[in-house]
Amino acid sequence: MRLLFCGDIVGRPGRDALAEHLPRVRRELEPDFIVVNGENAASGFGITEKICNSLFEMGVDVITGGNHSWDQREMLTHINRETRLLRPQNFPAGTPGRGAAVFEATRGRKVLVLNVMARLFMDPLDDPFATVQRELERHRLGATVHAILLDFHGEATSEKMAMGHFVDGKVSLCVGTHTHVPTADAMILPGGTAYQTDAGMCGAYDSVIGMDKAVPLARFTRKLPTERLSVATGEGSLSAVLVETDDATGLAKRIEPVRLGGRLPEALPVLGAA
Repeated sequence: MRLLFCGDIVGRPGRDALAEHLPRVRRELEPDFIVVNGENAASGFGITEKICNSLFEMGVDVITGGNHSWDQREMLTHINRETRLLRPQNFPAGTPGRGAAVFEATRGRKVLVLNVMARLFMDPLDDPFATVQRELERHRLGATVHAILLDFHGEATSEKMAMGHFVDGKVSLCVGTHTHVPTADAMILPGGTAYQTDAGMCGAYDSVIGMDKAVPLARFTRKLPTERLSVATGEGSLSAVLVETDDATGLAKRIEPVRLGGRLPEALPVLGAA
């Protein structure tokens, strides 16, 4: 099975990049299942029902979230209606929505998508490692599901790497989100789990993590209150990872970065190439 995971969509440049380049990705890479992180899709802060629907119309199967999941208040109710929209599973009990669910991919194959948020330098939530462990006790890779995709939304690379090793051999892909910068460590861990510390963002890279440069620069250099951050304008890039799995075991056979458009060098895997 081929899994495509697209990093955090940041505002209109990210949405436009996805709309422009996803058709080519679908045509040339033929993914069986597509997940995107959409927590910054609405002007950099949260996501709306309208944007959710537009992403699904593009061919996205599941949208994950993070610390900005609730920035648009309509999501407090919409997330209970839209089963394809997730938020971190380790939010406290009683929080609207869910962070783990099994979905159907091509040919009836089952994919567990698990969305969890880290704790280092983040708003502290329930233990992400214990949360993941509970879900993996309910779903077994290669037995109850054909693939497991874990979006670990966090700041610290150490915590993300620790999670990768924690789930090695138990999930198909462990990929980080939140920092908006694609890391150069796409690899298959010793137990067979595909891993990348951060998928990067779908957004404008002539920016500070997708935001217009002026306000962040003023904050860093003058240490004074400034106006609210706004999404950078300009051409966006699509940043993603493609993973091929073994249907018998659910483990990864290949992981490759995908980058199209904007300022980043293009990277597009060739099917059939090692």
